[in-house]
Amino acid sequence: MNRYLLKVLHGLRFRTKITLGVTLMLVFCGLSIGLILSAMSSKALLEEGKKRGMALTSGLAFRLAEPLLAMDFLQMKNLIDNVHSQYDDILYVFLTDTSGNILSHTFSGGFPADLLQVNPNGQLPQPLLLSTEQGFVYDFNARVVLGEKNLGGVRLGLSRSEMDAQIHHQRLISLISTLGVVSLGIVLALWFARTITYRLNRLRESAEEIVKGNLNVQAGFSLEKNCWEIMECGKQGCPAYGDAGRRCWYLAGTLCPHCQGKEYPLKIESCRQCPVFKYNFGDELQDLAEAFDVMAITIKNHIEELTEREKTIARQQGLLKTIMNVTPDFIALQDKELTYTFAGKAFCDHLGLKEEEVVGKTDFDLFSERQADLNFHEDKQILITGHSLSKEITFKRPEGQRWFHVVKVPVYDQDGSIMGLLLTARDISMLKKFQEQLIQSQKMEDLGRLAGGVAHEINTPLGIILGYTQLLMDDIHDEEPLENLKIIEKQTKVCRKIVADLLGFSRHSQSVRETVDINASLQEVIQLVEHAFFLNRIKITSTPDDSLPPLTGDKERLKQVWLNLLNNAADAIGQNGVIFVQTKRGARGNGLEVSVADTGKGVKKEHLSKLFDPFFTTKQVGKGTGLGLSVSFGIIREHGGTISALSPPTADYLPENFERSEHFGPGTVFIVELPLGHGKAAQTEKTSH
Repeated sequence: MNRYLLKVLHGLRFRTKITLGVTLMLVFCGLSIGLILSAMSSKALLEEGKKRGMALTSGLAFRLAEPLLAMDFLQMKNLIDNVHSQYDDILYVFLTDTSGNILSHTFSGGFPADLLQVNPNGQLPQPLLLSTEQGFVYDFNARVVLGEKNLGGVRLGLSRSEMDAQIHHQRLISLISTLGVVSLGIVLALWFARTITYRLNRLRESAEEIVKGNLNVQAGFSLEKNCWEIMECGKQGCPAYGDAGRRCWYLAGTLCPHCQGKEYPLKIESCRQCPVFKYNFGDELQDLAEAFDVMAITIKNHIEELTEREKTIARQQGLLKTIMNVTPDFIALQDKELTYTFAGKAFCDHLGLKEEEVVGKTDFDLFSERQADLNFHEDKQILITGHSLSKEITFKRPEGQRWFHVVKVPVYDQDGSIMGLLLTARDISMLKKFQEQLIQSQKMEDLGRLAGGVAHEINTPLGIILGYTQLLMDDIHDEEPLENLKIIEKQTKVCRKIVADLLGFSRHSQSVRETVDINASLQEVIQLVEHAFFLNRIKITSTPDDSLPPLTGDKERLKQVWLNLLNNAADAIGQNGVIFVQTKRGARGNGLEVSVADTGKGVKKEHLSKLFDPFFTTKQVGKGTGLGLSVSFGIIREHGGTISALSPPTADYLPENFERSEHFGPGTVFIVELPLGHGKAAQTEKTSH
């Protein structure tokens, strides 16, 4: 029942609720006050009747004292009849002596004997309410005394009918007055509810219009006078001038001296002293309606501004989209998860896909596993370090080899945090072809002269050393000298092989493939140079991965790479340093990695991209030819791998708990990545970080 009543009340309109609530309150208060006043007036009338009856009885007893003493029955009768006839509500009067005998009475049909038994001595509280055939009667009993002598008693019966009639009349008047007040209150409540709900309905209708998209609404009422009319300022440059939809205290930048250049709500306190505010400011509902109108106008202005900005952004996006689509360069944007969020038309055409087929994908969805793995580690390195990447890559396609200059840069958000990376790639195949032709021609010219010098200056002494070593080996039979001669023979042949590699570099000679144990080949080179390095207080620390499988390659040429890297590390250190050699599996397990880190003087950032260029060297004049790393780069490229450099090296390429000495420099690490399979890779890279 209570739930049903609450549901019914909840479904009533607000105006009905106000009217019903005020009506119930007025009815309750009116009836309560009416009943209280009626009870008070009834009690007052009864008390007044009792006092009148007691006064009549006492007065009559006083006048009957002398006739009773003189036993003048005629005078007694006259006094009693006079009182009885004078008041219509007096039903009876009778006089008794001290013995209770009736001396005189006003009963016409005989004296009722039962009346003597009621209140005979006047000991009960006066008056005594009796129920008779004529209704309720107040019986008053007063003694007739003279001095201290009791002469008898007089009894008076006062009818209550007239008093009840007066009480009923009084209650009727009170009820009518209460109903009149309640009715007037209901009328006022209806007017009040209509006034309140009318303004609330305007707010509701305005809100509904806003929901429909119509912001040209006005919930508040128009003012009789606007601020410029009240102030008579004539300041047309003021934002409030001519704006009848918003109150001046809601606007910023008004020219009124009371505003003091502040904005709402900071200026509201000073505006309260303004004549405009005092004249136009209303109650809370008006304030709410005006604030609602200001909100609607403000939202409308913001929407118009946002719409205009959206159009501008759309035009800029269209223009940018056009530029991205017509440029021949590859352009792509990836987020922090290396998922493509944008791909240019040239990039999509290169992959043979549409933009929607690229967006949302990763490199592992678009490229081969090896290429995706390489991109993944490069991109992660950029996201971690914040350093951009610039490299040249080449692809072998049916139509021929194509070269691209790739640039990857981190993209930052407004907080300065990396939110992704931008990839751009430009086809430099024609440029590379001309460059290779130029380099090849210059290299052939230089290396031709160098090869001739090498043949005369190196091959002849090496041949003599090798010949005499072999003759000595035939004549000496002691084990230790013979072992030393074998080492000389072996290293002389290595020197001859290096010269042959130099000639092969210029002539693109073919290498011999065989099964190579990387750890073993590294150990052979380390044993070869360890003693010479020890003389310069250079220590070699090696941490090979014994689980590495063998790969297919040219063992001697790979050993030449290790020797070049170790010699470069030693040259960078000079004296007092450490070289860290490490082998391990590739990041995704599909290759192996060899790193040679040193504690030398390091390489400048601007030189990192030139380390593998022919004839480029950071050593002093006469200390190097600049071909060591170029030859190493060519050998690793022939094995389908990559070689790169970092300076200074990260913690991944240094031993755990490595402590730097004051003699150590920033250092450099050369990283060689080789595939486990046989054959050349489809992509060759020359990378700088």
